[in-house]
Amino acid sequence: MGAEWEREQTGVKTFGLFGSGSQDNLTMYMDLVDGIFLNQIMLQIDPRPTNQRINKHVNNDVNLRIQNLTILVRNIKTYYQDRPFSR
Repeated sequence: MGAEWEREQTGVKTFGLFGSGSQDNLTMYMDLVDGIFLNQIMLQIDPRPTNQRINKHVNNDVNLRIQNLTILVRNIKTYYQDRPFSR
């Protein structure tokens, strides 16, 4: 993983949830790809409770990964649809 990954990792670490130092790069990358970390960020942006549970132990299961990312997209849509339109 090159300089681009390092820049992305640094930007994502600013949220304080990613890369505490005890995780290796592969684990951090998989948390990002599996939708776990992105859902945690979305929860910080919009903390309203949701009845959908994120699968925190995806273990390379494509179906669980898709489910996590589907929940993320749904939460993003809800967040923007509930906000008043402003210009």
